[in-house]
Amino acid sequence: MYTIIIEELSFKAILGLLEKERNEEQLVVVNCKIEYEDKKNYVDYAKVCDMIVTLIQEGKFLLIEDAVDEIEKRLRSAFPQIKSLYLQVKKTEILKNALVGVEILRKY
Repeated sequence: MYTIIIEELSFKAILGLLEKERNEEQLVVVNCKIEYEDKKNYVDYAKVCDMIVTLIQEGKFLLIEDAVDEIEKRLRSAFPQIKSLYLQVKKTEILKNALVGVEILRKY
């Protein structure tokens, strides 16, 4: 089994429910691990990163959960060889004393 590790993929996006979050981009940080079995049928980490950034920036999601669900759906469609997916999406600026976010772990 092989695991792609993407740590602290950082970019600005509209993400959240609050008025400020709808009007101003904030820093979003994504961590991701993807397992697959065959190195001949690898998962391209550059494409994964591009997909994640594009989906969140263009989606302008109200809920982090909706962003996570859409990323999972698109990654599974683009890379059916994925055997497990860990995905964490955090917002760094909404609370002064904490990073907040959502994570999933799926086995296929």
